[in-house]
Amino acid sequence: MRLCIINGYPRESRALLAQAGACGADELFVRLFGRATPAITFETLYLADVDRSMPDHQWIDGFDGFIWTGSNLTAYEDDPRVTRQIAFARGLFEAGRPTFGSCWGAQIAVMAAGGEVRKSPRGREIGVGRKVRLTAAGRRHPMYAGKPDVFDVFASHLDEMTRLPDGATVLAGNEHSEVQALEIRHKRGLFWGTQYHAEFDLYHVARVMASRIDALVREGFFADGAAARASIAQLEALALAPGRKDLRWILGIDDDVLDDAVRSRELTNWLGRQVAP
Repeated sequence: MRLCIINGYPRESRALLAQAGACGADELFVRLFGRATPAITFETLYLADVDRSMPDHQWIDGFDGFIWTGSNLTAYEDDPRVTRQIAFARGLFEAGRPTFGSCWGAQIAVMAAGGEVRKSPRGREIGVGRKVRLTAAGRRHPMYAGKPDVFDVFASHLDEMTRLPDGATVLAGNEHSEVQALEIRHKRGLFWGTQYHAEFDLYHVARVMASRIDALVREGFFADGAAARASIAQLEALALAPGRKDLRWILGIDDDVLDDAVRSRELTNWLGRQVAP
C-alpha cells in the first residue's frame, strides 16, 4: 500500500515548528499508520513550496490514497502557495483517488469542490476542542464506526468551512465550529475530512501551543506568558504519564484524546474502508 501525505505547511513554517520541538505534520500520520499497518510506504509532497514542480496524473495514479495535513496558510488568500494546493485537490477529485484531510486539508477540499472558507467569528480553537457531536449522518457513516456520539478532539485552527459545496455532508460539529467533519462527493472523488486533528497526540499539541504563545496571550487564552508555559508544562507532563489522575482532572482530558485507538478511529476507518479495499 502506498500513501502520499501532502504537507500543507510552507518551508519557513515547517522550520518554526521544528524549532519549537513539534513533530512534522506528515510524520504524525507516518507514526499513526505505521503502528496500524506496518506494510505501508509513504511519500511526502510539499505543495506549498512553489519551487517544487506539480505532480501529473500519472504520478497520482501511483498511490492508493492521499492525506492532507494541517497548515498555517489561509485557504481563501490569492497566494500561489495556496492556489496550487487547491488545483492539486481538484486533480485528486478528477482522478477519483481516496483522500482524507485534517483541518487545512478539509478546507482545501471544500474550496476545490466549490465551497467557501472564512475566518471563524469565534476566533481560534486550539488545544482540546470540546464536545464534538455526530450528526444523524455522522452516526451512520463508516468513518465513525466504533466512535462515541460525543467526544473531545485535538484542534488548532482560526478559519472554518462556512459554505459547503454540492455533494458535501456534515458529519459532526460543536459549539465552536458547525462543521467539524464532512464527506465530499465531487466528480469521481470521495473525500473524508475533519476540521480537528485526529492525528495529533498530546505532546504535539503542547509544542504547537508553545510555538504560538504570544498569539495565545493576545487572544486571551492565557493571562501572560508564564501562565501559558505553566499550562503547556502540564500538558507535556500528562503526555509523558497519561495515567495521572490529577492532571487529567485539572486539564479536563480523558481517553477520547489520550487513547490512540479512540482518538484516531476516523483515520483507521478511512484506511480500512476506503484505501485497503
